[in-house]
Amino acid sequence: MIPTVVGVGVHGGRNSRVRLHRDRGPIRFLRAGIAIPARVAQVVATDRCTVLGRDGARVAVVEHVLAACHALGVWSDLVVEVDGDELPILDGSAAPWAEALTAWGPPPPPPTPWAATGHIRWRDGATEVSWDAGASALEVSIEFDHAAIGAQRWVGGPNAFADLLPARTFATADELAALQGRGLAAGARPGSGILFGDDGPSEPLRSPDEPVRHKALDALGDLALLGRPLAGRLRVHRGSHRTHVGFMRHLLATTTAQEDLT
Repeated sequence: MIPTVVGVGVHGGRNSRVRLHRDRGPIRFLRAGIAIPARVAQVVATDRCTVLGRDGARVAVVEHVLAACHALGVWSDLVVEVDGDELPILDGSAAPWAEALTAWGPPPPPPTPWAATGHIRWRDGATEVSWDAGASALEVSIEFDHAAIGAQRWVGGPNAFADLLPARTFATADELAALQGRGLAAGARPGSGILFGDDGPSEPLRSPDEPVRHKALDALGDLALLGRPLAGRLRVHRGSHRTHVGFMRHLLATTTAQEDLT
């Protein structure tokens, strides 16, 4: 039985059906008969989500299913067939994708991690990503003016990545209004994430630090576009999809491992 996930896209507001197939080769998305590799080179947009594209076909909001892949050790032999231009937001987390991938079966052996040999840093305004040699861990920190979010930090190694899967996407009421004014977030509705208003979150948090956990989840999903895990200490401060992709492009442009990671 092919695992199937159905839901509404958060930005377009349209129904989307996704089927997960086993097939040898790198992870790729299949849209309108066109295979789009899950690689940094295929990123065509990073505004509030990560969008991959090739030969006129596009797939948006790929980060949550890729975060589930990263956390569960799925690095190849997966085709994500999408019947729309956007993956469904579901409950705003990666947990439903992890459930579908578990039904997909045990993953193939993971690739050799890419080990840090020095200090690499990428800055984009107030955001920053750095990667150093040492014990493998992801450290993510955020700073929001909203009193219910504020400054938060999460640190964990690969064995803790699965703990991030239930963390849901979030926005403040002002952010949501601004997005909808730009024609985005048409599919945002109760149950598709957390809305922080003047009275706090729209529903109980799954953990006190759920916002920073979701930002760490987004980082996992975007970093999966390297095609292999990073070994070492990775720090992300006030990150975004644009920041993650900028860091990966900088990394590929300044290292000798470029050929097999693009």
